[in-house]
Amino acid sequence: MTHVVTEACVKHKYQDCVVVCPVEAFREADDYLVIDPDECIDCAACVTECPVEAIFADTDVPDEMESWIERNENESPDLPIAEGDSPVLAND
Repeated sequence: MTHVVTEACVKHKYQDCVVVCPVEAFREADDYLVIDPDECIDCAACVTECPVEAIFADTDVPDEMESWIERNENESPDLPIAEGDSPVLAND
């Protein structure tokens, strides 16, 4: 099992989750984060740190957000490791 960042992260990109990740599983797109399923160790430390509740275990992703499971998997290999210092893009 792995964890997945979903659409609630888009245009927020809070970094609280990145800071607590022990294995550098987060990858950074322009306006959201994803989790590399090959790096995630399923510790769940990130889940409670996300202020917009965008992170779920892959088995608990709401039906309407299931496309994000594939997005995390497909996009993560091509994105840089998130460093935990990017600013929030929007507060809406």
